[in-house]
Amino acid sequence: MRLVVASANPDKVAEIAAILGPAGVELEPRPASVPDVVEDADTLEGNARLKAVAIADAMGAAAVADDTGLEVDALGGAPGVFSARYAGEDASYADNVAKLLAELDRVGAANPEARRARFRTVALVRRPDGAEVSVEGTVEGHIALAAAGEQGFGYDPVFVPDEGGGRTFAEMSAADKHAISHRGRAFRALAAAMAEGGDDPEPAR
Repeated sequence: MRLVVASANPDKVAEIAAILGPAGVELEPRPASVPDVVEDADTLEGNARLKAVAIADAMGAAAVADDTGLEVDALGGAPGVFSARYAGEDASYADNVAKLLAELDRVGAANPEARRARFRTVALVRRPDGAEVSVEGTVEGHIALAAAGEQGFGYDPVFVPDEGGGRTFAEMSAADKHAISHRGRAFRALAAAMAEGGDDPEPAR
């Protein structure tokens, strides 16, 4: 199975490749000639679809895209669909983490139960004929009081998954993280769905 990956984020592409490689999926990089897609949908699935449709149409080939959100209960589910730009359009990973920790301090969420959160990923494959398959992966956990660890990217230094033995994602090896992460679960489910369907997604509705 060969798919053009819609994301231009090298960290995300590396994770997707590591997860899908054992499933026999080969990824082709998004051509530099394809412009960035404006992710203005109000759901993760909507943003994933926008990206996959743009690449499938531009390349005339099946494309894979995902969108991920961090949902923090004490913040009413924020940052959610705005996770990548929580601190602004040009925010760095560190900027987003700093804003998240400041917001949790502001609302007085001072213990793990008050800092409950989850990562949610929607992964979607789209073909030029409009056929698509979409799946979701989630992982529950809480936001740490301070960043810890040097691995991963994004909010990994402050997200402590319930199944991680008290470690943040950034304190785990890539293999340990992929085994339980939202993105790992979503893309393994996507590969399984494609295999069960004979690599033939259902027409989009």
